[in-house]
Amino acid sequence: MSGEVWNGAPAAGGGAAGGGAAEGGRRGQLRSSGLRPGWTTGACATAATKAAYTALLGGGFPDPVVITLPKGERPAFALAVEEVAAGRASAGVVKDAGDDPDVTHGALVRATVRPGPAGSGVVFRAGPGVGTVTKPGLPLAVGEPAVNPVPRQLIREAVAEVAREFGASGDVEVELSVDRGEEIARHTWNPRLGILGGLSILGTTGVVVPYSCSAWIDSIRRGIDVARAAGHTHVAGATGSTSEKVVVAEYGMPEDALLDMGDFAGAVLKYLRRHPVPRLTVCGGFAKLSKLADGHLDLHSGRSQVDKGRLAALAREGGAPEELVARVAAANTALEAVQSCAAAGVPLGDLVAERARATALGVLLGAPVTVDVICIDRAGTIVGRAAPAGP
Repeated sequence: MSGEVWNGAPAAGGGAAGGGAAEGGRRGQLRSSGLRPGWTTGACATAATKAAYTALLGGGFPDPVVITLPKGERPAFALAVEEVAAGRASAGVVKDAGDDPDVTHGALVRATVRPGPAGSGVVFRAGPGVGTVTKPGLPLAVGEPAVNPVPRQLIREAVAEVAREFGASGDVEVELSVDRGEEIARHTWNPRLGILGGLSILGTTGVVVPYSCSAWIDSIRRGIDVARAAGHTHVAGATGSTSEKVVVAEYGMPEDALLDMGDFAGAVLKYLRRHPVPRLTVCGGFAKLSKLADGHLDLHSGRSQVDKGRLAALAREGGAPEELVARVAAANTALEAVQSCAAAGVPLGDLVAERARATALGVLLGAPVTVDVICIDRAGTIVGRAAPAGP
């Protein structure tokens, strides 16, 4: 896919009978699922920013506008909004989430670009429908617009690309907004996380991987079949692209040994129980794996929740003083809880990883599979791990 320009959402194409099942890894799973991927709000915001900055510098609105995503894909986005006024330019892209049941599907993501002071670089502002961070525990400082780190980097790179083309400084203010974003955000976890005023601009790869439960579970099974047929003795179930990068860095695993587990930990474990591979690494975000530690096999936020009371109890088991136990119980996010414990020398991450490993071994019911678990934060830093253990 690297270097390829896509016009519209990437096509999944082909089921098991069409040859997709012979390909392993995340890409093979997606193709075998038959589901159509889409684009993240971060990718849409990047495209809108690039178009608006180009117009601000007198180059007109490129339509479609092509951006480069972290894995090298180069999707093309049609513009739904084009506006130029004194000292600013705005562009908008309608989000296509593909076959994913995403509440932001069809949302209009806008970027307004204005010149900034010399040396300021790219400064982000929250416009209407984009939230502001009001509580700690997120990968952004309190008071910052809810534009996550990867979209920020993509936007900076797009601004730098346009600046080079036109000989400009790249010092700009980028205001992102989403039509009806505040209303849509009521159907997300943002209000509970302290992100107020609208949606977050999200995405680690720029691509929305769709999850139909039955189709994705079937694709996981095909992924295990491919790994077994290739003779792999070690597979990894990852909850997303960041965790996938971590297991590759840790173990040098080939693509067809990687299972895009997503939220479906139970699907991986139950199929391996019947079709074992000697070793399984489970790698994922600390919050998701804390739910596996509690015995949940479906890690989707709509079907299982982080139990901060259980995290607090684990922190106490790990030697946390009662003041820290209380802070864990009241933490805004699971990540805030594990970071507070790490700062105090309490191994909450390791304890959660060990409990998650115990859950996995329990589901495997004595199948000849050794399991280790790695918990990470949003940046991919390992915050907890459990060493390999067998039945």
